[in-house]
Amino acid sequence: MEIVLENLGRRFNRDWIFRNINCTFSQPETYAILGINGSGKSTLLQVLNGSLSPSAGTICFFYRHKIVEVEQVYQHISLAAPYLELIEEFSLSEVIDFHFQFKKYASGMDRNKIITLLQMEASKNKAIRYFSSGMKQRVKLALAFCADTPLLMLDEPTANLDTQGIDWYLQLIERFAQNRLTIICSNQEHEYGFCKNRLNILDYKQKP
Repeated sequence: MEIVLENLGRRFNRDWIFRNINCTFSQPETYAILGINGSGKSTLLQVLNGSLSPSAGTICFFYRHKIVEVEQVYQHISLAAPYLELIEEFSLSEVIDFHFQFKKYASGMDRNKIITLLQMEASKNKAIRYFSSGMKQRVKLALAFCADTPLLMLDEPTANLDTQGIDWYLQLIERFAQNRLTIICSNQEHEYGFCKNRLNILDYKQKP
């Protein structure tokens, strides 16, 4: 998977969030999008996953050297982000089954193995609305990591996780992020310390 940005910009009303980004994101590299809260990291991630259109410049997607139309990009992406909600009325088992109607399982994974990975065997039939914020975040991460997609996108991946949860997240990176294009939005070193490439959104703000 490859994403190519040329003079990319996004604005809301008259205010530029970022502009003139020239960058290529290539599989299997790891990238961190950095910046203070409210700087536009999540906005850039939404442009990168095709859910927002750029206001200037171009973005092109390629998979196995073939162009992917923006309407089809979702098929190649796994995404976990604070603004993505789980279906509260579903049980854990139902959430997993529903998610994997749209994605393929990563090699060797199935519903029961994901529940074991989450260490939530006792909660598999419990409605998501009764989960703590930390449990919900673990579920979001497991769904993203355990899908067979070439592109993994994570926005503030350890939000609501305790120290044990952060260690669990880093284990998921080791196990499931290999050979994928991985893009992480963060301002927490422990979330992106392993990323080989860094893009600071503040470098692409409009100069006064």
